[in-house]
Amino acid sequence: MHTYFYATGDFDRGAGRREDHSWLRARLQDPTSRLYPLWHLRHLVRNEILSDGPVPRAQALDLLRHADLVARADTVILLGVDGEVAHFALDLSGLDEASATALGEFQELRAIGALMPQRDGALLAYARGLAYWHQRHRFCGACGAPTEVKAAGHQRQCTNHDCSTVQFPRTDPAVIMRVTCGNRILMARQAMWAQGMHSVLAGFVEPGESLEDAVTREVFEEVGLRVRDVRYFGSQPWPFPASLMLGFTAEADSEDVRLQDGEIESVRWMTRVELLNSPEDETFRLPRADSISRRLIEDWLRL
Repeated sequence: MHTYFYATGDFDRGAGRREDHSWLRARLQDPTSRLYPLWHLRHLVRNEILSDGPVPRAQALDLLRHADLVARADTVILLGVDGEVAHFALDLSGLDEASATALGEFQELRAIGALMPQRDGALLAYARGLAYWHQRHRFCGACGAPTEVKAAGHQRQCTNHDCSTVQFPRTDPAVIMRVTCGNRILMARQAMWAQGMHSVLAGFVEPGESLEDAVTREVFEEVGLRVRDVRYFGSQPWPFPASLMLGFTAEADSEDVRLQDGEIESVRWMTRVELLNSPEDETFRLPRADSISRRLIEDWLRL
């Protein structure tokens, strides 16, 4: 089974340890435990020099030299365990810039994720998704009281004892679909994207919809096409900020595209030869290599 960028795959998330307070205290004093700092949703990164050039890597700190960071963190999150080694994310957004940068260089994952080893990117994406959720759920949505961290960073609970509502991390489901008609694929462009970039269609799932219904609705709303043979392809976490991309394929009965809602700037039907000869410049380029949209396109090219 293929492991997508930003998916943790078989990494042990340590779910059975999240309520084991004595184990957590011990791991937060264990010099072998690894700390992954975030600062304003950017990650501490180092460059590993290889024969073909530098490769960005997640910079994990050890507790032996950085125990003070645990006490200074806004949120401490258990990511999981690798063998006997515990991995924690530390949200250090409360530090001033000088204190943060004294630790090293913090970079935005979206800018460097595709260049990292898959497991490094997955751990940082996991940490980013949880840190983002914590930053936006500091108060109870039911009564407005402050919330506090529970379950080693995987829950928040209202501090108002008359309420005590428990909140869980949320993920927004979005469908992303490869629409074809015969031997041509539909490539679309939004004005907000990087110059020349084209991709497949995508959109968020609405309440009360099945995933297949969301595919057919989004395609019709964006380009006026009716599609059939909607089939599941695969899924990818996409923590920018909090999505789960659910990939599908679909077949259109015609190429009569009509831009509908203003979200799509332009579309074009393309053959495999045209895509394989993509100039990858400001006139036309494929989506980023770490995205499921790129995987959907490359899979079609191999058919």
